[in-house]
Amino acid sequence: MYIFALITIAITVILSQLLIQYNLYSQLSDSRIINISGKQRMLSQKLTKEILVLNFITDSLQKKEQIEKISKTISLWELNHYSLVNGSAQLGFPKEKNSILTRYFKNIKPNFDTIIKVTNTFLANKKENKNEHENIKLVQTLLVNEKIFLSEMNQIVSEYDNEALEKVTLQRKTEYIILAFTLFVLLLEFLFIFKPTTKKIESLISNLLYSEKKALKLAQDTEIISEAKENSVKELKSLNYAMENTLLYCRIATDGTIIHIGEKFSKLLQYNPFNTETKFGEVLTPIEKEQLIIDRIVLQNNRRGWQGELNITTRAEQSLWLDLSMIPVTIKKDESELLIICFDITERKKAVQEVERLNTANIENKLNQQKIISSKIVENQENEQNRIAREIHDGIGQMLTGLKFSLESINLDDKEKAAIKIDYLKKLSLDIIKGVRTATFNLMPPELSDHGINPALSKLTLELSKLTGKNILFYNKTDFNARLDSLIEINIYRLTQEAINNAIKYADSTHIIVQLSHSATLLSITVDDNGKGFDINAVEKKRNSESGMGMLFMKERIQYINGRVFFNSIPNEGTRITFNIPI
Repeated sequence: MYIFALITIAITVILSQLLIQYNLYSQLSDSRIINISGKQRMLSQKLTKEILVLNFITDSLQKKEQIEKISKTISLWELNHYSLVNGSAQLGFPKEKNSILTRYFKNIKPNFDTIIKVTNTFLANKKENKNEHENIKLVQTLLVNEKIFLSEMNQIVSEYDNEALEKVTLQRKTEYIILAFTLFVLLLEFLFIFKPTTKKIESLISNLLYSEKKALKLAQDTEIISEAKENSVKELKSLNYAMENTLLYCRIATDGTIIHIGEKFSKLLQYNPFNTETKFGEVLTPIEKEQLIIDRIVLQNNRRGWQGELNITTRAEQSLWLDLSMIPVTIKKDESELLIICFDITERKKAVQEVERLNTANIENKLNQQKIISSKIVENQENEQNRIAREIHDGIGQMLTGLKFSLESINLDDKEKAAIKIDYLKKLSLDIIKGVRTATFNLMPPELSDHGINPALSKLTLELSKLTGKNILFYNKTDFNARLDSLIEINIYRLTQEAINNAIKYADSTHIIVQLSHSATLLSITVDDNGKGFDINAVEKKRNSESGMGMLFMKERIQYINGRVFFNSIPNEGTRITFNIPI
């Protein structure tokens, strides 16, 4: 059946192709005929134009060239015409033509012959340069016949075009008929050959698939069982390997006798795992006192289990800390054993001890620092009190004594001397007032308590600039004018005062700039100087030096108000100290 269907399809395709190829072969010359027919019209017009041009040429050389050109044109025109009329094997033109074309060519023949005759006569006259009057008549005759020839050729070209269109239409109809016949044959083959065969094949494939599914199910079940068995074996091997090489574990009897010990545990304890009938305490340590403690733990807790930390001495006489868990395991109804799992926590214990040691050392260091700071604070208070006492005794006290003696020595009878002494007393009173203000300013500036940190720092820089002759400037970059807690304000003031005094005393600076700025949560004060600077790391190592203690005092003081201080200094370039205080 399949062979018959295939042969039928093959015969249909071959016949359709033969018919199509025959029709295509018969149409091969149609486009060329239409092209040549159209070209004949162009050549007739070209011939006419060339003759008209020749009629007006007087130069003999140009006339000769034009005559040759006309001769070629008329030869080609004549060849094409006879090929269209009589057929041409070379060009593929058929000799047979329909009646309409035969009539058209018959009608055009007199005009064609006349144009040939007129052209030849005209060329002969031109070659001999005679009968110019006759040439004029020949040109007129040529124009009349050329017009008629063009009209007749248009009909011929149109007829060739209609003939080609009819062939194409016939070809299209033939192809549609062949397509319909082919589809009809395929439909019959589908209904009577392919469809019944397909049903049989589907039934066969369905039976094969069902059998395959049953076979696959059996194979999968077998494979799953086998894979599960292999996985179980692998898991047991992996678990055993992991326990042997990663865990410190062993199994012991309830009396403490070793049943099995892991490889890693035996290596840690330098114990031969093949030795039997050895007590667990003897495996852990060679020290008898430690063995008794371990045996007692096993005997007292072999039913409920135990967990804790043990410090033992190994055979290498090293201290070993173990986090030990003892778990009772029932093997059979009346048989049980203990599973021991340990973790080596020696390094953790050492780290804890080191942390405790460092904390103790840090506390002692802090206490020593506090003692030094307290002694320095007391020393500074004594120095400040002595300085204030000297200022009062040497300055204010002497000026008051002078004021007293000057008042007693005034003689009102001598008005001129009395006036001089009064002027002197006024000046002396002003100096006394200035001295009192300076002393009170160093103790607690009134601007700080009355107006806040901004006016106080502005006043501080102005007064120190006057007293020292150095350029000390203050900038409030963010226009901060808020009031803070009094403890915070006095500490900020003292920290800034200390930073400026250090720049004056130790840095050999000529310019000091104090800048205040703030954000929503932070107040920042920066003190810059152009002094000689210092090595911060070197100073921090020498904490007992004056500069080292100064940095330490600043750090301790700013911690009282939860602030931070930052030191930036480059030797021979200058120093920047920044105080950041939360607000």
